[in-house]
Amino acid sequence: MPLAFLMNKTPMELFEAGGYIMWPILIVSFLMITVVTERLIFIFRENSRRDRAIVEQMMDKVEKRDIDGAVELGKKSQDYVARILTYALTHKEFSMANAFTRAANQELQRFSQGIPTLDTCITAAPLLGLLGTVTGMMNTFAALGTGDIGAAAGKITGGVAEALIATACGLAIAVTGLLPYNVLNSRVEEARHEVEDASNSLEILLKKSESNTVAR
Repeated sequence: MPLAFLMNKTPMELFEAGGYIMWPILIVSFLMITVVTERLIFIFRENSRRDRAIVEQMMDKVEKRDIDGAVELGKKSQDYVARILTYALTHKEFSMANAFTRAANQELQRFSQGIPTLDTCITAAPLLGLLGTVTGMMNTFAALGTGDIGAAAGKITGGVAEALIATACGLAIAVTGLLPYNVLNSRVEEARHEVEDASNSLEILLKKSESNTVAR
């Protein structure tokens, strides 16, 4: 829309002037919008479910060696860190470290979903625009090859327009996708740090409670 406004064309006119390459560019743009929308809804939902107080209460019960109480608290929460802790404590007698790692990987995978697709869209869009540039210039040179430049003026300008419009649209999609891509990646890193912090805290509290029990 902004590009069409700057070129004094309607979006449909801009699309038609861009040539056949505009179809895959359009598909890439819709795919990117779908992924970004779904991921933003996911992040909003997970942030609303975040309950650090429950996690702290679970840690307090672990320090007091009330594992069952910590598990019961975790089962009532939708916080992803609480779910990881609950799974790890439930399998404490077998291999708590492996259970924590398994649950953490499953939760972090949920945060990473869609990001590779968004990355592909950001990479593919300018390449498709470049392909549009090549096809547009090929049309231009083909029109020049007819020898009658005056008669082929419309085809020449049409080829140049196709090249420029395809390139501009591809770059616009890539630039637009960079912001949500970086935001989503930063949220994944934030979740990873929170999980690592919970893992370290859990290990410290368990060792502390065990040492207190031995001392008694």
